[in-house]
Amino acid sequence: MKRLLWLGVGLAVGAIVVRKVTRKANEFTPTGIATSLSQSAGGLVESLRSFVDDVREGMAEREQEIHEAFAAGELYDDSFADLRDDTREGKHGRHAQEGQR
Repeated sequence: MKRLLWLGVGLAVGAIVVRKVTRKANEFTPTGIATSLSQSAGGLVESLRSFVDDVREGMAEREQEIHEAFAAGELYDDSFADLRDDTREGKHGRHAQEGQR
């Protein structure tokens, strides 16, 4: 009876190992590689689309804020000015700077 139990356990473990090895081996066939690349490329494209949509949404919100400030005649408070490198107080751009040299 004990031998029959261990035979059943061995068969079950063997079947599980064979299934996992077969799945892993199928991943390295040309079809498995193509499927994997297709899925990863699809995920990359989707995340890129999501990023672009988020950037466009942020740009639209920022543009709306600027238009509202302009319509109200207010000076728009640029909270991101300190993040940029353009610390040109009183200057009107790169070309104007080059003309002053």
